[in-house]
Amino acid sequence: MLTPDPHSPVSPPQMLKKVHDIGMSKARLRILPLFLLAVLAGVYIAFGGVFSTIISTGMVGFVPYGVMKTLQGLVFSLGLVLVVVAGAELFTGNMLMVVALANQKITFIQLFRNWGLVYAGNFIGSLLVTGLILLARTYTFSSGELGKNMLSIANAKLGYSFSQAFALGILCNILVCLAVWLSFSAKNTTDKILSVIFPITAFISAGFEHCVANMYLIPVAIFLRKIDPEFVVSTQLSAEALNWSNFIVKNLLPVTLGNILGGALFVGLIYFLAYKNHPEFRDSEQRTL
Repeated sequence: MLTPDPHSPVSPPQMLKKVHDIGMSKARLRILPLFLLAVLAGVYIAFGGVFSTIISTGMVGFVPYGVMKTLQGLVFSLGLVLVVVAGAELFTGNMLMVVALANQKITFIQLFRNWGLVYAGNFIGSLLVTGLILLARTYTFSSGELGKNMLSIANAKLGYSFSQAFALGILCNILVCLAVWLSFSAKNTTDKILSVIFPITAFISAGFEHCVANMYLIPVAIFLRKIDPEFVVSTQLSAEALNWSNFIVKNLLPVTLGNILGGALFVGLIYFLAYKNHPEFRDSEQRTL
């Protein structure tokens, strides 16, 4: 019997099998560890948002738009690198659980239980970082330019129509789920990091919308308006749109729906339909029965 070469590349059907099996294990994870890992993912993605905001501060008008957005994407990759390498439960990445659902190995109840708990945990983790950032008053750094950038980013995200935010959400999670998908081909930690960086840099550079990232990027501006209105007035930026109803209706809802469709349909289900009858997927599935 031939021994598999540990250095040989992982084929797409083998990656599908890994995604399938991990989806099954996620569906069976107990509530407490699932929720705690979801909170961590919210924290990690928020850290990416913090880093991205910092690096873009002061760049507008001095650095070409494409260069600025690419740098933002590169540093934002920190968030998903931490999720994939350190281990955490991210709502957008868990759209790939539809592979196990389509193969009738998990139920809709198990799927929605995971998605609901993870979404809530991601939000709480994001808000924890939001609170600490505001408590630390980092928005006053660089003579208040960092806070001004926070407000500008949030305002821009609340300026989309429902359909535009929905489409940007679809495009975003195609790339995020592809990053997660590619990480299943990794042989080591370096491979995992490299598999994540390019898709995540691409989605930030293109201006696509990620619901978990926005759980930090918009609330931090909403809370800033509440706790330090004098600072907000000093920036001479409009803050009328920075409220919870606008956040939920104009951004979080359409972006979340777009993220679900982009990841579940355009990555998870399409790959399942493409390789569900492939020998490398079926043979490995039978060996686990």
